Order: sequence, then structure tokens, then C-alpha cells
Amino acid sequence: MKALGLFEGYGIEIELMIVDAKTLCVRPLAERLLQDATGQVENERSLDGVRISNELAAHVIEFKTDGPVREFSGLMEPFRLAVDHVQARLAPLGARLLGTGMHPFMDPFREAVLWPYGQREIYRAYDRIFDCRGHGWVNLQSVHLNLPFCGAEEFGRLHGAIRCVLPLIPALCASTPMADGRLTGLSDTRLSVYRHNQARVPEIAGHIIPEAVFGPQAYANEILEPMYKAIAPLDPSGILHGEWLNSRGAIARFDRSAIEIRLVDTQEAVEMDLAVIALVAAAVRGFVEERLASFETQKKAETQTLAALLHETIARGEDAQITSPSLLKLYGLSSPVQAGDLWKIWYEKLAGHCPELGFDKGLVEERLTGGTLASRIRKALGENPGPERIFKVYALLAHCQSTGKPFEGKGLQGDF
Repeated sequence: MKALGLFEGYGIEIELMIVDAKTLCVRPLAERLLQDATGQVENERSLDGVRISNELAAHVIEFKTDGPVREFSGLMEPFRLAVDHVQARLAPLGARLLGTGMHPFMDPFREAVLWPYGQREIYRAYDRIFDCRGHGWVNLQSVHLNLPFCGAEEFGRLHGAIRCVLPLIPALCASTPMADGRLTGLSDTRLSVYRHNQARVPEIAGHIIPEAVFGPQAYANEILEPMYKAIAPLDPSGILHGEWLNSRGAIARFDRSAIEIRLVDTQEAVEMDLAVIALVAAAVRGFVEERLASFETQKKAETQTLAALLHETIARGEDAQITSPSLLKLYGLSSPVQAGDLWKIWYEKLAGHCPELGFDKGLVEERLTGGTLASRIRKALGENPGPERIFKVYALLAHCQSTGKPFEGKGLQGDF
């Protein structure tokens, strides 16, 4: 079967937490959702066009398209129905789903339960080498976007475009200002932790921004082979020898002719997840089609410079400043601008040209004008929030997952 070409398909994966309905503490109930009629636990199940599957942590369930879909329109209903189905399964167990990219007060060293079924050899190998009990392993939820390519030339163009978009992603969808029951001072704590969770073998994640390589062979030589060589002494059986070991913010999956973008924090509801992903896909298309920068300009973008911008958006979200002359040139800017405003500029340039933006105009524009979920959460929490305030804010976020409505922070009264 011929591989799909550029923007001929989209694969979407959304990770959500399972939490106690009363306390919001994590509940390792993914296996209950993945049992068949006989009680046998499977790695994934189909729910009418959307599949659910396990992740490393037993309190996380993933919702994903059943193979690549041709367009974004029509995705809202099956994802909403799948979430509603899972919520109904969890209710008798006293549990529910919660979005955002990290649990706000989970103690991963005390509460973590690793998935004990299929692929456990891989999980055990990760745990033995890196100790998977920390935040960057068992307390994180993200949304992955898989974009296809056909042949070496399309790979190069897609990889070049994705590198340019990656540093701006936290400015659109950071949702993790809190960990360990306190505000961290960062917009995207998930990505801050993610950057360092495999520091024992730095070749696995690199600078998060992939190296400037634009062909499959160069990718193998400069990214995959050094990674495999570095892990080999710690993994003599080769259990972790696979493209998926790569933990950069976007990874090439040559086994399925796609590149997977991994930097998107989960939002408050699957509707917002899909809206954010649609805008990310449109921005990538804008670079591939050279509406936002020529391919030659994209190829000159230095990994360290892009990584420095990513660090800024992880820290400050939409308020990060773009000041580097080389980045201003890359993004076609004549003067410094805030990262959140660049997303608005891109949206204005791409509206009418990118079919992804016809997905749900209202939801896309709501995220652009209302700011990141991290900023909304911080505003709702206030300074130095106590446990009761934190619980009330995240209970409202859990309600958003049930209703499909954006988080506005309403209904928070009084001091806690």
C-alpha cells in the first residue's frame, strides 16, 4: 500500500488521566477499561472510530484515531462519544477523566502504578535504566500529532517545517503551571521535566528540537545511530532498540512513514485538544507550502537557537519574547513580538488556505484570544493557593472534560 503524502492524513493521540471522582487523586483503572467480554485485558480497544489504549502509567488512558484520517472535520463527535463512553464506565467505580498535561498534586514516587500487561518488557527496561517513578514518566499527559510523508523529499520538507513550529507550541497550549501541589513558576512544567527525564543518556532527547537533517539517511546517521549506540551498554538485550526510543519533540517514524509531534500539552477537553492540534497542523502546512518561510530559510534555522526559544515558551508560555535576529528573519518579523501574538499572525496568514482551520473556527480563535490554559489556571488559582483552592480549580477542569466546554474559571468564589 502506497504511503500517504503530505497532509493526506492525520493521526491523533490524546492522553487523559483517570482520577477519583471525589478526591481527584489518580486511580490506576486503565485495565478495567481495556477488558474484553471475558475479562481479558487487551492493549487497546475500538470504540466506533476511536481506539483507547494503555500508557506507561496505569492511571492514563489514550484516545486515538483508528488509523490516519483524511481530514479534521468529523473528528469531534467520535472523540466526544468515546470520552462519554469511558466516563460512563468509570462512574460506577467512583472515577472520572481529567485533562491537562500533569496532575497538580500527585506524588509519583508514592502513587505510581506501571502498566503490568503487554509491552511490560519495554516498560521494565525503561524503569531499570531511568527509574520511571518521577513526574516526567508517570505524571504527564500529552497530545501527539502524526503527519505522513511519502519519500525522502517530502520527509525533508516536513521535518524542516516541524522544527520551525516546535518552539512555539507551548505558547499555544501550555497547561501545566503546577506540580507537587504548588505553582512552579513555569507555564509548561511537563516539558521542563520531560527535557531531563532521560539525562542519563542525553542522546535520546538531544535538545528536544531535532537536529537540522532533511533526509532519511542523514536522520539515521545523526540521530538514530548515536542514540542506539549510547543506550546499548545499558540495554544489552536490545529491548529499547526502536525509533520510538527517540524522545525529541518530534520523531520520525519511518516504520509508518510519518513524523510524530509530541510537545502538545493535553487541554481541558478533547474538543480543545483537537482545536489546538488543528492549528499546529495548519502552521506546519504553512511552512511546508512556504507561506511562512522559504524552505531554504527553514533549513538554516539553528537547533540551539530554536531550543533557546522553546525554553522561553516553556517558562513563559504566550508571553515569551521573540527577539533573536535569526528567529525574526525565520518568522518574517520586522520587530520583536510575543510568542502568543505570532500564533495570531500565523492564523491570519493561513486562514482560508489551510483546510485544518475549517475544523472549528470558534474553538481555534477562543484559544488564541483567551491565552494558554496554563495562564487561565494560574489566574483561577491566585497566588499561593491552598489545597482547597487547587481542588476546586481542578474539579472545574474535570467538569470541562465532561461537558466539552473551555475552562473559564467561573464558579470560584471566596478565599481558601
